[in-house]
Amino acid sequence: MRLKDKVAIVTGAGRGLGKGIALKLAEEGAKVVIADMNLAEDVVSEITEKGQTASCIKVNVADQAEVAAMVQFAADTYGTLDIMVNNAGINRDGMLHKMPKENWDTVIAVDLTGTFYGTQEALKYMRTKNYGRIINISSGSWLGNIGQANYAAAKAGVVGLTKTAARENAKKGITCNAICPGFIETDMTLKLKEVNDGAAWESMMQRIPMGYAGKPSDVGNMVAFLASDEAAYITSEVINVGGGMIV
Repeated sequence: MRLKDKVAIVTGAGRGLGKGIALKLAEEGAKVVIADMNLAEDVVSEITEKGQTASCIKVNVADQAEVAAMVQFAADTYGTLDIMVNNAGINRDGMLHKMPKENWDTVIAVDLTGTFYGTQEALKYMRTKNYGRIINISSGSWLGNIGQANYAAAKAGVVGLTKTAARENAKKGITCNAICPGFIETDMTLKLKEVNDGAAWESMMQRIPMGYAGKPSDVGNMVAFLASDEAAYITSEVINVGGGMIV
């Protein structure tokens, strides 16, 4: 119960990676706000049925007013905000020379600008109490990936944003770190098992030194650690959780 009585927001927590993070934070004792484009009442039920605490709010992270309302909701509901996990993200893959401007704009708006809004609004609150943990979910793709110019640019921006926020707020008792997940089992990635009789999945496994895909809980474990007092002296770090995929 490293996070007992702490209050956390996890964006994009209705499914997949975000859901895994939210479940872990709740398990560690945090009161969790499940923020998603849709009201994730099923995730709240899964948490509360275990005797843990959670609530949900519908939010589009690309809208600053909605993000500000999300932070206010957490403070009004639970009395404070201690942990901000900017996880919400989308991809619109395509080769750079053929990428529609709309696909560029949409990914940047959600993955980068949405993380900016979440970080900024959380900081406004956390700086008043000289305490906070901000964890931004980037990706190994920030180093560049074929067909992901928009996504890679956004996730590289998240790294720069994270490091700047860490420098600016360290003396306020606020840490800010980024996690770069590797290939994690979610509803979306598991669809690869259906491509070419599983050949696409096996090809991906061969790129991972440990030989298997991660679970959302693997990322959740790192988030919980960075959110805890055990990580009080860790800030501005970019941590890969990917079975050695980025070496």
